[in-house]
Amino acid sequence: MMSLSGMPSASSMFQAYVSMSASISLFKTMMNQLVPLQVQHSIVTKIRSYFHTNSSKVTLVIDEKDGMGINEIYNAAEIYLSTRISPEFQRFKISKRPKDTDVNVKFGNCGKVADSFEGIELVWRFVHEEASNNTIPNGSGGGGGEKRYFELSFNKQNKDKILNCYIPLVMNKAIAMCNDKKVVKLHALNSHSYNSIGWDSVNLEHPSTFETLALEPKLKKTIIEDLDRFLKRKEFYRRVGKAWKRGYLLYGPPGTGKSSLIAAIANYLKFDIYDLEFSNIKRDSDLRRLLLSTKNRSILVIEDIDCSVELPQRTDIKKEKKFQDSQLTLSGLLNFIDGLWSSCGDERVIIFTTNHKERLDPALLRPGRMDMHIHMSYLTSESFKVFASNYLEISDPNYRGFKEVQELIDGVQTTPAEVAEQFMQSEDPDVCIEGLVKFLKRKRISNNEELEETKDNNTTTDDAQLLEVKRRKTMSIA
Repeated sequence: MMSLSGMPSASSMFQAYVSMSASISLFKTMMNQLVPLQVQHSIVTKIRSYFHTNSSKVTLVIDEKDGMGINEIYNAAEIYLSTRISPEFQRFKISKRPKDTDVNVKFGNCGKVADSFEGIELVWRFVHEEASNNTIPNGSGGGGGEKRYFELSFNKQNKDKILNCYIPLVMNKAIAMCNDKKVVKLHALNSHSYNSIGWDSVNLEHPSTFETLALEPKLKKTIIEDLDRFLKRKEFYRRVGKAWKRGYLLYGPPGTGKSSLIAAIANYLKFDIYDLEFSNIKRDSDLRRLLLSTKNRSILVIEDIDCSVELPQRTDIKKEKKFQDSQLTLSGLLNFIDGLWSSCGDERVIIFTTNHKERLDPALLRPGRMDMHIHMSYLTSESFKVFASNYLEISDPNYRGFKEVQELIDGVQTTPAEVAEQFMQSEDPDVCIEGLVKFLKRKRISNNEELEETKDNNTTTDDAQLLEVKRRKTMSIA
């Protein structure tokens, strides 16, 4: 028999085991305190990949971003997996906005989710990594950001079926889930870090619809028909070699309902709105990056284009030098509208608004950039009917004071905002109508006084000359 005299005693072995266990526990504690959880997962993943180089498993990495653009597979996976809660996830981000029907659940930490497809076992892993603080910012987005991605692992012999059948299934289910609870979003610019601009969003709570919009019935019908035609012409745009987009210019005096029309279009199409504020954009490259980060089936809005940012004209050499620092140029804006970068995305509507159409560079107005020019004019007797129905619930054309209001409106330039202000004064329809009549009469007197003052200031011009001036202006506008 072999002698056991050379072996350590049981007590010394136990002490060694206790010492080793304590060292391992101390090491794990130090690791948890000093090394972030995301880094730990990364280290473990690399170690596993080293020892399993010949594994039968294959892993697909689905990054949140595809270069400068959005990765639609990542968004679909996030929506699809939010309904498959895994015990391994200990932290979740939940939210519920006013118009949401359900609680929105997003992953708050790294973890795994198991799934199956036609007998194939699949493992999803969500990874969230924070970039180093000493990352040098650059023109493509800055530093101090974060990286999120999914890893999908399965037996490599099923790769074709997963790519051709399972991934499309995930995307279709995500689309269906979004359509079931579609809420229009309003996206606004927000600077998250140095030299980096991104989007934040809220639910669009604006209740405006084409039914409640106080527009001329003929104009309203024209806009709806144009939108419907745009949605149906995907193959037409592809056949003729044009980007699938539509441009609208809304122009007219303040208070005529330009913002309400934008909200009505968004609610009608169920398209998200991206509100571009040029005052926050410093370079053409920022504009391109923001365009790429918007989703399909969206509305890009640039309000008050004539005063949102001062762009150098193409022929103004002095201003071109002055604006070299800002680097947001008219050519960059034009390329954004209908150049090469405008084709990065489908089913887009671009809307510009202005109170002064005559101040815009002619290059912005040509066909192909602004396809439809919509004049948002003063209230008319026809559009007043919609106002009376919405605010006062009056649809009877013979209602007391109704005809008098219509006659006054046709002779006075008044905006929908002014009439709405009068209707907000009381809940009594009679009081509102009476107050509106007084307001319109005062405005008519004021307009007449201004006209008389203008005539007095032109004492050298007789009536015939005034008529001739008006005739020439009419001809030049035509």
